Amino acid sequence: MTKFILPIRFGVALTTSLIAYFLVLSLFGLHTNPLFSLFNGVITGFAIFEAIRFRRIELKSNYNYSIGFSAGIVTGFIGSILFTIFMTIYATEVEPNFINQLATNFSNSYNIGPGIFAFVVAIMGFATTVVLTLSFMQLFKNPIQTED
Repeated sequence: MTKFILPIRFGVALTTSLIAYFLVLSLFGLHTNPLFSLFNGVITGFAIFEAIRFRRIELKSNYNYSIGFSAGIVTGFIGSILFTIFMTIYATEVEPNFINQLATNFSNSYNIGPGIFAFVVAIMGFATTVVLTLSFMQLFKNPIQTED
């Protein structure tokens, strides 16, 4: 369990950052514009990058590719799952018309329910996590060289 504490911490920080960004957008009425969700990738990328970097610093010469990869994946998946839960609650309880407003930006003929909405949010988060983790692992794949 101790090897998952760092990614869980970063996953929760990722979730709170995504929620705060979404709520700030909603204050200005921009939360239904899908273009602004691109910044979610930047927030997710920063959290995954930092989780892998901290794990590498923490383990020094015991660090390997699979440890860094698991730190990034766990961070992103926890953040994605928690953010999906928040978005589902927001779309069903806080602002029930949110999904319809979001769908009309694409087409008026879409009929999207909360289940499909949650599924899409989760899949987008998981895909972003895998791509960013694989990308960042190219930077962090070698252990830190210590001078003896």
